[in-house]
Amino acid sequence: MSQPQAGLGTRAPAFGLWERMLAGRYLRAKRSEGGVGLITVISFAGVTLAVAILIIVMSVMNGFRAELLNKILGFNGHIFVTGGVLDDARMRDAAVQRILKVPGVIQAVPVIEAQAIAVGPGQITGAIVRGLSPADLKATRIVAGNLTKGDLRGFGQGDYGGDVIVVGARLADQLGVKPGDTLTLISPSGGSTAFGGTPLQKDYVVGATFTAGMSQYDQAYIFMPLDQAQLFFGREGTVDAIEVRLTDPDRAGLLKATITRAAGPAAIVADWTQRDTSYWGALKVERNVMRLILMMLVVIAAMNIISGLVMLVKNKGRDIAILRTIGAGQGAILRIFFMAGAAIGAAGTLAGLAVGVLVSVYIDPLQSFVEWATGQQVFASDVYFLSRLPAKVDWIEVAIIVAFSLAMSMVWTLPPAWRASRLDPVEALRYE
Repeated sequence: MSQPQAGLGTRAPAFGLWERMLAGRYLRAKRSEGGVGLITVISFAGVTLAVAILIIVMSVMNGFRAELLNKILGFNGHIFVTGGVLDDARMRDAAVQRILKVPGVIQAVPVIEAQAIAVGPGQITGAIVRGLSPADLKATRIVAGNLTKGDLRGFGQGDYGGDVIVVGARLADQLGVKPGDTLTLISPSGGSTAFGGTPLQKDYVVGATFTAGMSQYDQAYIFMPLDQAQLFFGREGTVDAIEVRLTDPDRAGLLKATITRAAGPAAIVADWTQRDTSYWGALKVERNVMRLILMMLVVIAAMNIISGLVMLVKNKGRDIAILRTIGAGQGAILRIFFMAGAAIGAAGTLAGLAVGVLVSVYIDPLQSFVEWATGQQVFASDVYFLSRLPAKVDWIEVAIIVAFSLAMSMVWTLPPAWRASRLDPVEALRYE
């Protein structure tokens, strides 16, 4: 028996060539069926835009969180040690050495942080003064690696660390000072008398300016040698905290107990998630809610597929009746129209994937172009704390978005496809 004869009388396989061929042919609407073609284009465009917007927005939110995390943790540290261990210099130095031996710890920095009044030629404003050793400042790359003017050569040299300070670039511009200029600082409690603390005023030399990439830091912080900060704020022999930096900030919770043992029984240890619980929690909730809202866009866009398929089924009623008459089963009819609708959703999803990823990857030049074309700043750093619009493509999240869009396209395709499969060929041909 020859191969063609062997196939006679057998049932065609599901999703076979002839089913795929018919589904593709139905998608290519004729001029007389322009309404179906228009709805198909609208459905395709809707799914494309919904998927692209979801990918872009979630990438920007991921980038925003990652950028904030890098800036904030790079500037402030990951674990903070306070308590009685800080009161004695020998105990503190011993605790620092033990903490540095903990695997995963790359830096342990004794710091003083206090508020002061900065007086410059241009203005008087409040500032946050952070005191730390010259070696620790050089190891803080977010500052030492982002100097805009001047250098650190004079920082920490002289009696009690000298008089050279490092000022945030925005703060320096606001006060009207530059490297080499004199800046007056007033400490609310630097001096002491029999009646308590008194303000202390002293002139310092601006050695350098820095930009950390966050306006919150660039317009508020001043770095001072640790010994000088202890003297200026009346805290001789003590510090406010030991800031510990890790190779992986996400392991702060796991290393907290180990660092507590290394710091000593008098130490109080907290990690960065405990310090800003409400802030990071709000970011997480906002991200989840935004994802949920934008997924509803995908659901709504995929629903347009129903309109196109309903019209297609109505226009192809005679074809469906003929197919049923010559032996096509209900399952075959359902699969044909299911593939037609799912193809629209799949094509829209892939197009949205391409658009969303491209925009997310090239968001910096796109931002520059929009700002150049409109003459307006798209991402105001004084409002959002960052100097540029960040974006980070999370491929796991992209895969979830693509899978969700494909699933929604298939779900909304089923009702009209099922309706087509249940069409009575006798009724369809009655008035033909």
